[in-house]
Amino acid sequence: MSTFQIKTHQPGRTYTKPHFFILNKGLNSGKPLDKPCPNCFVITTTTRAERESLYYLCLSLKVGQFFAYYLKGSVIPFIGISDAKKVINIALQNYEAQQCQMKVEKLKKNNSFRRKFATTIVNYFKAKNRFTKIINSKMSFPNDLFYFL
Repeated sequence: MSTFQIKTHQPGRTYTKPHFFILNKGLNSGKPLDKPCPNCFVITTTTRAERESLYYLCLSLKVGQFFAYYLKGSVIPFIGISDAKKVINIALQNYEAQQCQMKVEKLKKNNSFRRKFATTIVNYFKAKNRFTKIINSKMSFPNDLFYFL
């Protein structure tokens, strides 16, 4: 079984052990983060591999809406530290090494695909804007429309 500690993050505090952060307020409560934010918990582990495993376990719990059941509050929903720990511990009890490792690899690929897709979209819109500027500067619409066709 994995050993980890979960605490409320204090801004300005640094951590020496492998760690990651979990958002605790809003509809994205339970979302694992690499960088801290004002409303988050910190999970510290003993090894880097354990950190990666827990990070992607929390990501899969977030995607599967397992943290959503424990959200409290009407205006700004939040999850308590005991509830977050309970969800993670229940998931760790159901943990099977091979299946979890396969899921971690799939989630890593999915994250890298999403990042590449986002940069592709940004590059597309940059190219579209450049092309639009070129067309607008070289012809007066619609008289020269057939120039490019």
